[in-house]
Amino acid sequence: MTNNRLAASYIDKARKRLKALDVLFSEGAYSDVIREAQEIVELALKAALRSVGVEPPKIHDVGRLIEEHQTRFSSEFQTSTRRLAEISAWLRKEREFAFDGDIDFIPTEQYSPDQGERALNNARFVVDVVGRLRDATSSGG
Repeated sequence: MTNNRLAASYIDKARKRLKALDVLFSEGAYSDVIREAQEIVELALKAALRSVGVEPPKIHDVGRLIEEHQTRFSSEFQTSTRRLAEISAWLRKEREFAFDGDIDFIPTEQYSPDQGERALNNARFVVDVVGRLRDATSSGG
């Protein structure tokens, strides 16, 4: 019961945060879009894992676990597991640079509108797929 409530909370948070990405994107804050998209994807994928009884570890990229436990998910969800894992891995790789940068990497100067749009679209995709899983799980389907 607690796992399902926590999973529902995670996807609810991810859906609300997704709305903020549009504002960040419209402001040209592409590094922030990438960082926030990573957190949204992390929350959503952890919701998916909890929905099928898998306790997610306290790491940022749980995409490998989505693939590892794909047989626990519906066949509809399974068709997306590879893409979900790829999205998670890409955003995880960009996470620290998008936020902190480095001496030779200024986040506000390094990320392009195309990269911001990629992150935004990927986050939307993940939230949609996991949201449908959660909605089916909570309705007993």
